[in-house]
Amino acid sequence: MSALHAAGDGVKVTADKITSIGGLPISNSMVTSWIISLLLIIFIKILVGKPQLIPTKGQLILESVIGGIRGIIEPIVGKKVFFPSFWLLSGLFFFILIQNWSGLLPGVGTIGYGHAVEDHFKISKPLIRPGNADLNMTLALALVANLFWVYFIVKFAGLKAIVKDWFGNKADKSEVSSLIFGFLGVIFLAVGFIEVVSILFRPVSLTFRLFGNVFGGESLLHSMFYLVPQLKWILPVPFYFMEVLIGLVQALVFMLLISVYIGLICNHDEGEHH
Repeated sequence: MSALHAAGDGVKVTADKITSIGGLPISNSMVTSWIISLLLIIFIKILVGKPQLIPTKGQLILESVIGGIRGIIEPIVGKKVFFPSFWLLSGLFFFILIQNWSGLLPGVGTIGYGHAVEDHFKISKPLIRPGNADLNMTLALALVANLFWVYFIVKFAGLKAIVKDWFGNKADKSEVSSLIFGFLGVIFLAVGFIEVVSILFRPVSLTFRLFGNVFGGESLLHSMFYLVPQLKWILPVPFYFMEVLIGLVQALVFMLLISVYIGLICNHDEGEHH
């Protein structure tokens, strides 16, 4: 049985299993992410068509968006790492943005299996669920981003630069006494271990920051439909606009944080030069 209205108890914390392929469970959030990704690819293909030297309107729009993103992240990661990392950073931005906004589409979270409860239909197993409202999705995004962060800093900075950046003595030996220099060396060594611990927690913070904002927004929208039944088609409208803004901000924040993580090491020398 399907439904067009969700229950007022918000979005479930865990995704629902729809089926399985070869023993791999397929959840409703996975289905949403696949559909959104496919639609995004088709949309870009239709918008751009075959790339031309003299761009079409669609190609010009896409190039303008990409140019804007480049202007944001290139000064952060540095020119040396920009082109190798651009596919990752821009991909994260667009994927997270569209996934965040997917929860605002009609039918997402409101079509599925359930039963009638009083004056509304309660969804017990939605067929379509916002991708980033699933903790597994945000964890996967955080792990992939941090895995490539390791790849970029090792390839473009090197292990020696990484160790120096984390544990090296930042003081100028010519400007301080040997005693002070040695004391500062111990301090910077301790700070380096704290930095390593903070790096290990980065995937956790990235995961819960994105999940919490998207899941909270979805739950808020669902609640607004049933807070005042007489205003259920008017009350959620301001929150829709708020979620559009939050979806954009969270995609931008995720991309910028990964850019900063890369730039802190790979863009270190260029930053000192400037």
